Amino acid sequence: MNETIITSAQNPRIKELLSLSSKSSERRKRGLFVIEGARECSAAAKASFEFHSLYIVAGMSGETMCESLKAEHIHRVSADLYQKIAYRGTTEGIIAIVREREMKLSDVKLSDNPLIILLEAVEKPGNLGAVLRTADAAMADAVIVCDPLTDLFNPNIIRSSLGGIFTNQVISCTSEDAYKWLKKNKISIFTAELQASEWYHLSDMRSPMAIVMGTEADGLKEFWRERADKRVKIPMRGELDSLNVSVSTAIICFEALRQRNFK
Repeated sequence: MNETIITSAQNPRIKELLSLSSKSSERRKRGLFVIEGARECSAAAKASFEFHSLYIVAGMSGETMCESLKAEHIHRVSADLYQKIAYRGTTEGIIAIVREREMKLSDVKLSDNPLIILLEAVEKPGNLGAVLRTADAAMADAVIVCDPLTDLFNPNIIRSSLGGIFTNQVISCTSEDAYKWLKKNKISIFTAELQASEWYHLSDMRSPMAIVMGTEADGLKEFWRERADKRVKIPMRGELDSLNVSVSTAIICFEALRQRNFK
């Protein structure tokens, strides 16, 4: 572990941090991503992610985490400089650069009665982050992100998930690979569709299942509609015909838990 003091926004280490925060291409190239905040850093450490660098403000609560996070490099910055590099001003004075770690379908550990959340072509980081919070609350076995249009370590996903990206088993893969894996593990496929004929709360969700959600704009693609074991919909009593994908996911997910007596 080595420590430096940084006072200028033009310092190469600051430029590196900002580049990783704003550019997915840089994150992929370097295999690194950025975490901001004590809660998020703690969740990443608990999940055994490897910390490359820490940017901390002396005297703020994040400073006390330095030793436990075991980062290779520690950069001490002023409060003024921190305000310039932080997305949020109230994150305990700690930002981390962390090494990416890819989880594969073969790595997933399943319970005796799995509940899987599967998202197709998710584009908005905030939506994915909110779904990850739902998955954590419901203790879903895994969140599978098929053919995503954003990378899993986008800073907005980490922020909006409140660290849920680290507390869940999260896998990015193709729809074809996800389908094969679900079939191999005898997990039924429930698709949420406006055109479905069955109300979600009338469907039997007590057995192993995957809730498959599409985008709000386009819904599910034909691939999943053709392969569904059950097609369900949420009653919409007003004039609008759809909910935010994170809200729809939470409604169906917790109905499954209710039917299982929250076990």
